[in-house]
Amino acid sequence: MGVVCIFSYAVPEGKSGQQAVDMLQKNVELLGATRSGNFCVDCETYQSNSQNISQRLIHILHNSEHPASCFAALDTGTILVSDLLFDVLMSKLTAAKTGRESFYQQRKGFRIESRGQRYELWDFVIKIGSVSLASNFKGILVEVEYCPCVVASDCWNLIKEMAQSIVGNVADNPPMYIKNKTDPVYSPSDTVNQYLEHFNNFRKTAPQGQPSR
Repeated sequence: MGVVCIFSYAVPEGKSGQQAVDMLQKNVELLGATRSGNFCVDCETYQSNSQNISQRLIHILHNSEHPASCFAALDTGTILVSDLLFDVLMSKLTAAKTGRESFYQQRKGFRIESRGQRYELWDFVIKIGSVSLASNFKGILVEVEYCPCVVASDCWNLIKEMAQSIVGNVADNPPMYIKNKTDPVYSPSDTVNQYLEHFNNFRKTAPQGQPSR
């Protein structure tokens, strides 16, 4: 696990989402990268049911790069890392019992994921992901990881050079999350937080008819 930067890539005018993905994949392959399987990062959102306190949200994310882990992102910004039994716990917390409502309920139409091709190139791992919200295409996320380093400030210039060769000036500046990060040491939770920021931005741009519960 190194340092990851995730960039949102706007689909060029006149092209479909798939055409834009194909173009990015071609850019990566022209650099000499080799395909190394597929990847997926998914997110489900739950809201509390208690009538006595303000509504709280919890986001449950999975990253195929860490297949044995479940990440729970609280609306306070805290990230909890557990094994996959946390999914079982959430299923119990969302199950209503006779005479009593469940502690949480899943927000309908809020499932979102980034899925696509994974590449390896020297010390880098590159992922081109199509983002879908409730099965509807929403955009493209490009993940660039520099594996030998765990301090973002030490390797940003290397990541920038690689990312610019794929997405152009989209990568002129580090992601806002990386710029604002106070702990210098990078961890898998930082990748989850970056994805969650992008996912929430995509959700905000959903059509007005998109279900919110």
